[in-house]
Amino acid sequence: MTARVVGATVRRDAGLYGYERALRRVGLEHVAGADEAGRGACAGPLVAAAAVLPPTKAGIVPGLADSKLLTEAARERCYAQVVRRALAWSVVVVPPAECDRLGMHVANIAALRRAVARLAVRPSYVLTDGFPVDGLPAPALAVWKGDRVAACVAAASVIAKVTRDRLMTRMHDDHPAYGFAVHKGYITPTHSAALTEHGPCSEHRMRFVNVRRAAGLEVDETVLDLEEPASA
Repeated sequence: MTARVVGATVRRDAGLYGYERALRRVGLEHVAGADEAGRGACAGPLVAAAAVLPPTKAGIVPGLADSKLLTEAARERCYAQVVRRALAWSVVVVPPAECDRLGMHVANIAALRRAVARLAVRPSYVLTDGFPVDGLPAPALAVWKGDRVAACVAAASVIAKVTRDRLMTRMHDDHPAYGFAVHKGYITPTHSAALTEHGPCSEHRMRFVNVRRAAGLEVDETVLDLEEPASA
């Protein structure tokens, strides 16, 4: 359910931990954040994560920010801090075939829901990045650019991104022709050239227009759920 909390007002200058502080002031102590990585990639899994940071100073993660704004080394450092400090965290990996079966939006929402459900600590409230998620075990609010304004969502984004990047790097060993270790499954000129030369592999998502074209499959422009890939 989507729910705004009476009395939990967040000031514009409240900083990354403002949402959590506001919610805790009205008695919602365990605030979970949920985010995903890989939605726009045309290869590799979708990864969703959830995290609950402690309400004490231990919940202040040095250098924490939206994972997309951090360097790879900084993400790794934040990841180590988040998994050490969090009261609970979880991660869900959705393989490409499942993304194709469900469609990216449905797969994304289902993965976020599963990540929150797997938390060892039941949240009092949930903040999700961008998309409302139904079926959660607590009231929730979708926050625009949540990974930039809410610490628990930023923590989830770091877990999801680092987990997925590690998986894509390992995947490179099985499919070296595509350069997964570099672009992580997003579209780049190098990735496009590899798709043209070799066609898609088992890790590509067949709902994506560029992948279908590389495979010589029909692309029906009237089908609204055919995905356009995001650039790396």
